[in-house]
Amino acid sequence: MAEYQNIFTQVQVQGPAEMGVVADPTTMSERTKSARFSTLFGLFGNAQVGPVHLGSYGLVAVIGFAAWFFIIGMNFWAQVDYSPGLFFRDLFWLSLEPPGPQYGLGFAPLAEGGWWLIASFFFLVGCCAWWVRTYNRARALGMGLHVAYAFAALLWLIFVLNLIRPILLGSWSEAVPYGIFSHLDWTNLFSITHGNLFYNPFHALSIAFLYGSALLFAMHGATILAVSRFGGEREIEQIVDRGTASERAALFWRWTMGFNATMEGIHRWAWWFAVLTPLTGGIGILLSGTVVDNWFVWAQIHGYAPLD
Repeated sequence: MAEYQNIFTQVQVQGPAEMGVVADPTTMSERTKSARFSTLFGLFGNAQVGPVHLGSYGLVAVIGFAAWFFIIGMNFWAQVDYSPGLFFRDLFWLSLEPPGPQYGLGFAPLAEGGWWLIASFFFLVGCCAWWVRTYNRARALGMGLHVAYAFAALLWLIFVLNLIRPILLGSWSEAVPYGIFSHLDWTNLFSITHGNLFYNPFHALSIAFLYGSALLFAMHGATILAVSRFGGEREIEQIVDRGTASERAALFWRWTMGFNATMEGIHRWAWWFAVLTPLTGGIGILLSGTVVDNWFVWAQIHGYAPLD
């Protein structure tokens, strides 16, 4: 008996392009009319590329993200005096910094943080427009809004870092710079300035949810791949008409853990763990410097950090 073709056999099954349902007739003109197939994409997922529904909000998002990326890139390019060799050599060290504390919440000269403010504006506009796009597309397809809410959790953390917290503290200098190593340096300095984030309970919750979501996704992904030779990746069919794959997966976790998630429940667990990672992290960042100046001292007061 032939096994169900899957990632183990590297067979890519291609049929006619799936153009999708007519979800919202009033916006069909905003969707591309063609699709193609990519063998490379087929190695990692579905081989079909397109159609894409861009729409007005999608267009605003693309312009916003492109402007943000272009401004940062041109600043990096100028910092190495437009030398390709230096650009690639120093890319990890290049940075676009926010305005200094002397400018408060005012607009700084372009070379002293003004470009950071402009880039951040375009980035936040792009994020908001993309969120509206995900919300509208889900509603048009009759889907739940789980993707939009998950993306909103990420936006909460972004807005806390580069908008809400700097405004509460009265200075754009509290925001995060755009750069690879400068971003890491900012994180390290932030922790040192506020008495070690390891004593921030919301940071601890965020890390727990981060590791927990990684564990849940790994467990689920491994389970489905392990039974994919029996058609396990066709999860919707397995939910309503259980077959060998679903039963074997359930039995495996019952036998090893004494308990197993349902085919639907595991996705709820993973969704909540992933969403709570930026939510709790954002709360911990927001409280730092606004409510709690030093988390080590705070932990000493509350009895779980050493007193000397």
